Amino acid sequence: MLRKQNRLKKKTDFDSVYKKGYTIAGKLVFLKVLKNKTQNSRFGFIVSKKVSKKAVIRNKIKRRLRSIVKNIDIKNGIDVIITTNPEIVEKTYQEIKLEMENLFKKLC
Repeated sequence: MLRKQNRLKKKTDFDSVYKKGYTIAGKLVFLKVLKNKTQNSRFGFIVSKKVSKKAVIRNKIKRRLRSIVKNIDIKNGIDVIITTNPEIVEKTYQEIKLEMENLFKKLC
């Protein structure tokens, strides 16, 4: 579980990242990134019903993504929204982690 200070929660925060941020795309996920004025990096996760109609599967994907983000070394002071593609359902944890690491390397 991510700490409260590392989560994007407000609709205004999500909207500002979508409007002003830049995109880094991968095969399974894409990131919308915006620098913030705090010392903490904050993350939001979007797994739509296009990925899976079942809430159990969508929640499993979000848990995996949170775990990966928690264990990757990421620079401070950014807001990131992680949006998934439907292909992520068939992938293993290790495949998702590998792609996320590659995308976060592009941030630095």
